[in-house]
Amino acid sequence: MKKSSILVIDDEEVMRDSCRQVLTRQGHEVHTESDGTAGLRLLGEHNFDLVMLDLKMPGLTGMEVLDRIKQVAPETIVIIITGHATVAAAVEAMKLGAYDLLPKPFTPDELLAIANRALERRRLVTENFSLRGELQGLRETEFVLGPNAGMRSILNVISKVAPTDSTVLITGESGTGKELIAQAIHRSSPRKDGPFIAVDCGSLVPTLFESELFGHVKGAFTDAVANKRGKLEMSDGGSVFFDEIGNIGPESQAKLLRALQEREFCRVGDTRSIAFDARIIAATNQDLRKAVEARSFRDDLYYRINVVNIDLPPLRERKDDIPMLVDHFLKDYNRKRKRSVRAVSPAAMRLLLDYSWPGNIRELENVIERAVILCDGQTIEPWDFPFKAARAAGPEAAGTPPAGTLEDVEKAHIMRVLRHVDGHRSRAAQLLGVDRKTLRAKIRRYGIAEPDPD
Repeated sequence: MKKSSILVIDDEEVMRDSCRQVLTRQGHEVHTESDGTAGLRLLGEHNFDLVMLDLKMPGLTGMEVLDRIKQVAPETIVIIITGHATVAAAVEAMKLGAYDLLPKPFTPDELLAIANRALERRRLVTENFSLRGELQGLRETEFVLGPNAGMRSILNVISKVAPTDSTVLITGESGTGKELIAQAIHRSSPRKDGPFIAVDCGSLVPTLFESELFGHVKGAFTDAVANKRGKLEMSDGGSVFFDEIGNIGPESQAKLLRALQEREFCRVGDTRSIAFDARIIAATNQDLRKAVEARSFRDDLYYRINVVNIDLPPLRERKDDIPMLVDHFLKDYNRKRKRSVRAVSPAAMRLLLDYSWPGNIRELENVIERAVILCDGQTIEPWDFPFKAARAAGPEAAGTPPAGTLEDVEKAHIMRVLRHVDGHRSRAAQLLGVDRKTLRAKIRRYGIAEPDPD
């Protein structure tokens, strides 16, 4: 049996010594205390798997100690040992959270039997707690981790690396879910109660990167009208996620490397160092090895961030996940858009399976959202998908579109989208894949009278 840590609290020295000898011979680490106050003090300094607690002691009673244990260490298993075992005492102890009662006198075999049962219970509780933590961390990414064998192996890597503080580099094409994986790692880690701070390296111009990352003091530059905390400072105690880290320039790379090495930085315009303690997670859709060879990315920064690499496959290489992904998005957007679309027709599913998905999961999500909005019945058909996807799969897979001219179909298409977004043209343009100016021109062309609340 795995070595466990056990605390025996009993005012009888003979009882303490007997329990210690029997349990120590089984390979357990055993501590003893003669009263409840000393036992609680020790419990505050160490983690114990099991507490053997005498019911009748001077000072704090066993019931009072049990109540305190369940407040400060609710996961610890407690066995009440007593020479005054009654039904009332047993009921009261169980109400307070005791695992069982062991009446005195007892034999070494009886002690070991009840201790082994309690420790097995503790093991199961610990495993279930760990599993719940893992599922909690992955609750928003379970749709990314489907039956595909490659994704199953990635889940295994996540479960191993998340409890550590190791730096992780997530690679993969745009739309494969890199930030979701980063969030899952954070939520499954000991830092889950700390902040998760994302730094979008792709959208920050070099002149703003340093201020965004390190913060600045008032007066550091023209627009610095007040002190500002940077992303590293905000991430203290949690995780910082550098999205598309391959996009930062050489000067910014050098400053970031120095901060990661020293775990401290200075705000722009200040000379005082600020320490930070954060887990580093980075992501990129670039081949950083080639960037290192081309001298556009520092090799020392690359090795600093690439401790554990998680490479996400594109959707075209995991098409066995598509039916599950479709089902997830279908349920999600039925709820969000207050629709009741029940299924995807076989022809429509063939179209989805045949398409190459250059935009990966993000593109699939967008396609299903549109289809849920545009679908006239309870089943999504090929013509409910964007024309680009239908053309990519070929005319045979697209099925037979509704009757009418192309202009009639386009007009009906626009009207359905506007109706389902309550006339919000910006949102409608986004779903239709056009800019707002183009949508406005088509509304005028077709004489569509729709409100424009935004």
